Amino acid sequence: MKFLSTLVIALATALVSSAADSKPMKDSKPVSAATEKIVLGGGCFWCVEAVYQRLEGVKTVESGYSGGHVPNPTYKQICYEDTGHAEVIQVEFDPKVITLDAVLKVFWAAHDPTTKNRQGADSGPQYRSTIMFANETQKAIAEKSIKEAQKDFKAPIVTEVVSLKAFYKAEDNHQNYFNLNASKNQYCSIVIGPKLNKLIKAGLIKEKPVL
Repeated sequence: MKFLSTLVIALATALVSSAADSKPMKDSKPVSAATEKIVLGGGCFWCVEAVYQRLEGVKTVESGYSGGHVPNPTYKQICYEDTGHAEVIQVEFDPKVITLDAVLKVFWAAHDPTTKNRQGADSGPQYRSTIMFANETQKAIAEKSIKEAQKDFKAPIVTEVVSLKAFYKAEDNHQNYFNLNASKNQYCSIVIGPKLNKLIKAGLIKEKPVL
């Protein structure tokens, strides 16, 4: 009987100890995996996508369409300039690594925000400069960023700051475009390549994609 009593006590002690070990430590904190998204338009989305794929802290970049009245538009419809949509990218970034202020600093350096509905030879409302915010905090940061960026431009910045209504992901052949077509399409070597080199020399982005 004494042996059984001792065994029962030992088993009970072991169970209590095991239950205690399974509880999280009081000082442990859950790791947050939260990211933030913002939609930006700065001309051809092939260009802007390639830029942000090389920015530390960016998790994903998707090319797409937004700002118009036609649901689920196609690239062909966008080219007709009657959908109201702009070519944009949706940037998902880690705010613990890069702030929205820093994301927008690259935005101002990556295109000319003073030319209305035009970036270089690309002309039309689909190429307009736009920041589409997801909440009031992003709106406030964007508006402040415009005021600060204006110091670097002689002409007035015409970038629109509007609330994001819907983002429509572009066709697969427009995703990761520069990385897949750098040696196949002259637009990549004549327009996108020099833009990337400029930003790399300025220390704003990496030479190779960081995603």
